[in-house]
Amino acid sequence: MSEEGALQPVGLRKPKIPLSCFFRDARRVFKKDELGSEIIRIALPAAMALAADPVASLIDTAFIGRLGPVEIAAVGVAIAIINQASKVTIFPLVSITTSFVAEEETLQRNRKVEAEKAGDLNEDAESGKAKESVPDDEMLENLEKGSATNNEKNIEKKDSVPGDDCKATTSKSTTLTDTKSVEPKRNKERLHIPSASTALIVGGILGLVQTIFLVFGAKPLLNIMGVKSDSAMLTPARKYLTLRALGSPAVLLSLAMQGVFRGFKDTRTPLYATVIGDLTNIVLDPIFIFVFKWGVSGAAIAHVLSQYLISVILLWKLMRKVNLLPPSVKDLQFSRFLKNVLGPIDAFPGDIHHAAIIACAFAEKNYQKATTAATRVLQMSFILGLGLAVFVGLGLHFGGVIFSKDPDVLHIIAIGIPFVAATQPINSIAFVFDGVNFGASDFAYSSYSMVLVAIASIPAIFVLSKTGGFVGIWVALTIFMGLRTFAGVWRMGTGTGPWRFLRGRSLT
Repeated sequence: MSEEGALQPVGLRKPKIPLSCFFRDARRVFKKDELGSEIIRIALPAAMALAADPVASLIDTAFIGRLGPVEIAAVGVAIAIINQASKVTIFPLVSITTSFVAEEETLQRNRKVEAEKAGDLNEDAESGKAKESVPDDEMLENLEKGSATNNEKNIEKKDSVPGDDCKATTSKSTTLTDTKSVEPKRNKERLHIPSASTALIVGGILGLVQTIFLVFGAKPLLNIMGVKSDSAMLTPARKYLTLRALGSPAVLLSLAMQGVFRGFKDTRTPLYATVIGDLTNIVLDPIFIFVFKWGVSGAAIAHVLSQYLISVILLWKLMRKVNLLPPSVKDLQFSRFLKNVLGPIDAFPGDIHHAAIIACAFAEKNYQKATTAATRVLQMSFILGLGLAVFVGLGLHFGGVIFSKDPDVLHIIAIGIPFVAATQPINSIAFVFDGVNFGASDFAYSSYSMVLVAIASIPAIFVLSKTGGFVGIWVALTIFMGLRTFAGVWRMGTGTGPWRFLRGRSLT
């Protein structure tokens, strides 16, 4: 069979237009097959962890709202600044860490399985076979470029998948059963994953930089956000922002470690740590805010303490699984991280739980599983986005009084409800496409497309905000998210980049 044929799964009709892959097996979107079970096993704990933070934030807001409209407005501005800083540091770090760890762990597992089958595991590490194999760094570089090396072809030359049910199975050399067979051995020894060590170092450095930036730039940043020097909001906003900034190292480290765990397809550990931290935050909030009478400062301190607790729990669990001390500085992958960190600058942490599945599939050369996983998650996200739209719309309509009793605040909430609710399906698809790109190591396209989307959206925000005010801003944000979704559909739907195999083209 030709190389082109090897990339085309047996029994699967090659679509004339790759765009049709988005509708493949749409009736089976929630089918509990092997892939569906894997997605749910990873996505459900990740979704619960992501839901825990907003719930804790809502309770935070409810407590702060009792202090008065000035305090809740001040905290809102401070949180907006923190979120913007997070766009530049947290989200890219989590996204690329998940993808890198998944790729490295898969490549190591594949080599170990092949060595065990050859009955020469110990000798392969030092003998000529190891010399003939392609180094991990080169293989990972090839994955990012969407190319295949000869060694990767030896790992898997052909896919054999029934076309009817698009079941995600791999070739003889790499299967999910192989993964399970080596799981006990992997658990007995700590893994050496260079990207995990690199992520923690990068996260720690970025956390310190973010702390310094927010602490010393608090007043100028608040002025830029419209909080003037004579505003009653300045003092509480500055206190909250400065104190929250002290938790940046813990936030960056904990989210970097969450990226590592998600790369291992372990989303339960981050869930447990997040729930413990958020419960601590909820318990401390009323004590610090009302009992100690610390006001917004108490809310910030409670949040910071909870973040450090989460990071300690995750670090303790990670040290039992991974050897975080690299053999040498050369093993660290700073250049690889820095090269790709600007790609997912506007990604959302919730988009990357499925990136591990796609990254593993690409590392295994199992393009059928990569395509099926991507389309399945996209279909799920659209349906869940519709449900979320109804839930958010009704929740904001009937629950606005929980956060504030101020008539002006409630009026603004009522105006924003249609936009917040209606954009949920669009947002869901856009965020999932981020994870699809990261799983395919398509970081360059993520960078370029985001720049183009920003160039098109920024003028719309300026024009519509002046002409339409609050409503105009929401219209502009809807345009922004719509363009992000279009960029994702275009890449995969046209069969370009790492998805060109959808047109039957070779990745070599």
